[in-house]
Amino acid sequence: MKYLQKIRKGLFLTLMYGFGLLGSFAQETEIIRLLDKDNSMPITGATFEYGQQYGTTDDNGNFDFVFEEGTSMYLSHINYGKWILDENVVLKMIQEKVYYRQSITVNLYPVTVLALRPNEKPNEKVRLDYQDQLAHDGADILNQNPALNSIRKGGNYGFDPVFRGFKYDQLNIVLNGAQGATAACPNRMDPPTSQMSPNTIDRIEVLKGPHALRFGTGFGATINFVPAKLRFTENPELYGRVSSGYEGNGAVFRNEGKLGFSGENHDIALLGSWSQGNDYTAGNGQTIAADFNRGSFGTNIGLNFADNNQLRVSAIYNVARDADFPALPMDLREDDTWLFNARHDITFENKNLSSWNTTVFASFVDHLMDNLLKPLDPRMLNASTNAKTFNYGGRTEGIWNFEKSNLFAGADFRREGAEGIRVREFLMGPNAGRTFEDNAWQEGFISKGSVFAEYHFNLEKTRFVFSTRMELNTADVNDPADEFVQANGETRVSQFNPSFSLGATTNVGEEVVLGLWLGRAQRSAGLTERFINYFPVGQDPFELLGNPSLDPEINNQLDLTFQWSTAQANIDVDVFAGYLQDFISSFIDEDLSPRLPNSPGVRQFVNIEDAFKTGIELNWTQKLLVGLQQQVGMAYTYAQDLERDEPLPEIAPLDFRYTLIGDYLDGKLQPQVTFRHVMQQSRISTEFGETETPAFSLLNIQLGYNLTKEARITAGVNNLFDENYYEHLNRSVRGNNIPIFAPGRNAFASISFVF
Repeated sequence: MKYLQKIRKGLFLTLMYGFGLLGSFAQETEIIRLLDKDNSMPITGATFEYGQQYGTTDDNGNFDFVFEEGTSMYLSHINYGKWILDENVVLKMIQEKVYYRQSITVNLYPVTVLALRPNEKPNEKVRLDYQDQLAHDGADILNQNPALNSIRKGGNYGFDPVFRGFKYDQLNIVLNGAQGATAACPNRMDPPTSQMSPNTIDRIEVLKGPHALRFGTGFGATINFVPAKLRFTENPELYGRVSSGYEGNGAVFRNEGKLGFSGENHDIALLGSWSQGNDYTAGNGQTIAADFNRGSFGTNIGLNFADNNQLRVSAIYNVARDADFPALPMDLREDDTWLFNARHDITFENKNLSSWNTTVFASFVDHLMDNLLKPLDPRMLNASTNAKTFNYGGRTEGIWNFEKSNLFAGADFRREGAEGIRVREFLMGPNAGRTFEDNAWQEGFISKGSVFAEYHFNLEKTRFVFSTRMELNTADVNDPADEFVQANGETRVSQFNPSFSLGATTNVGEEVVLGLWLGRAQRSAGLTERFINYFPVGQDPFELLGNPSLDPEINNQLDLTFQWSTAQANIDVDVFAGYLQDFISSFIDEDLSPRLPNSPGVRQFVNIEDAFKTGIELNWTQKLLVGLQQQVGMAYTYAQDLERDEPLPEIAPLDFRYTLIGDYLDGKLQPQVTFRHVMQQSRISTEFGETETPAFSLLNIQLGYNLTKEARITAGVNNLFDENYYEHLNRSVRGNNIPIFAPGRNAFASISFVF
């Protein structure tokens, strides 16, 4: 293999000499610009070592050197770590005149990063991960990781993520570290992840536990959807891509595209996607209602006022129509969502204050659902709910760099609210001909104002991180319902929520990094937990009643991390344990009467004294022989309600995945085989009517081929052996207690072009 590599390298260098490129490299001083991968801002103060050449990047991120054949370059920066560029990467960097580096701030934490695609440059090859851009739901990407699961109430839409048993408002879901979206449907047909269009995203950062507090109260985790970086070019350029895919089981047709115009001081991109699908067939031949129509359209504008001054503005319109939700009493009829975002970045020269960024955002959701197309026999009533939510605010943060430390400090504000009326028109029974209206959200709102700080300190081989957030949380309703006030009394409440985290990572030799993280996060209840008004929004058919008097819940969590990295392999292990105080759950209240005649009763949100969670996540990547690479992933969570002395509900079982990836024909051909085995879940909550879920095994195959540097085709089969299975977190079909089975054998194909 080494001999073949030497031959390949020799041919490459010969071609370079033939085109006169290496000759020019050897004679000329090359000027390279080092930029932050997230925001394209210059990285100042980075040091490099290249043979006998040394230097530091200037205020514009520039450094210069003379090319040396067969020499690797060593770079270092307190915020970006230490890394090595081999000869081929140095040559590529010289051609492009720029090199992007990801900040290690994220990598310090217990974190999972899901990268969706490579840099969008004409000389980049299209890779397998372009398949992810065609996904119509952001949570669908998250489910590629065994530690992340989804509550599914429909076959193809509205997946609601669960991580370590944390769900809903226990997960802080943000776009670019700031923006959120509030579900308008009381049953969360439209969770925040459904508004994150994958074709606008570069990667997803899952910051585990209550340790990363810069972007919000990450009670169970912060899931940060990071958009593609701005693209500024010396000369005007037109760039873009177009992708299309089809799945046979369910006739799912997906399309997406991007068209951009870039120059030295601007980057203007237009993006669009459209997906639609029909009912699919499970492994047992059963037809699952799964119709959906989903589109996303938007623009992203970047303005480069100066080397140290940038503005980014984006506007996205998401539309959904006629999506089936067999586990719910209604289906999604119309969903129209707008997301607006503006971010300004500025860097400073020769000062400890290195940069400052400010973001303002607003999200608006208009959601209509009804039961008019559900096959009800007999049809007792027609029902519909038109609900709207808003979520707006701002965030500002400064970054200070010192000799051996960094400080991130700032403030943010967010206000969210919801309104919606359910209309019930009775067609049969004693109320036939009568119409009732139910005030679902009571125009509830929550305002959160916070200050936060994060301090990094280097001490030889150990890096310490202290993070804190202080939040003032105020909530109330503008249109209180009589029955709600009668059950709860006062609706206005203000709470102060302090959160802290202390962590350290240390290098043990050259290959091992150990981490210890201690965090305490405090979270006030969300809109549903406080203000929902007699709606069946849980995992059982009981109606749920909000409780404005809920105490904030507290997560005291420990994470131990182990990372072993070599040139051929990488192993990451995260063991966690969390003690939960005033955990928000619900109890059946026999004194409350339900609104619907077929409802078994009413639950009200309450605090339970304590609960406990622990678990482990493992990821192992290793290069094998003959162009093969293997990836192993495993996740398991154990969760116990200490007050009821039974398992907490909706905890996914042990999930194991093994992937074998090949790389042949100089990266043109990439076969992939994935095996997944999920254990039986016998730890169930009888309080919430859970039932045991059987184990299952799946085999998926995929083949990708680069037709050219700009075009790629991908084809494969998921669930090759047509296994009939369902996930533990899948809800049951409304009325018959049959789970929503997953798709059976499903052949797919896609094609992508970039220019």
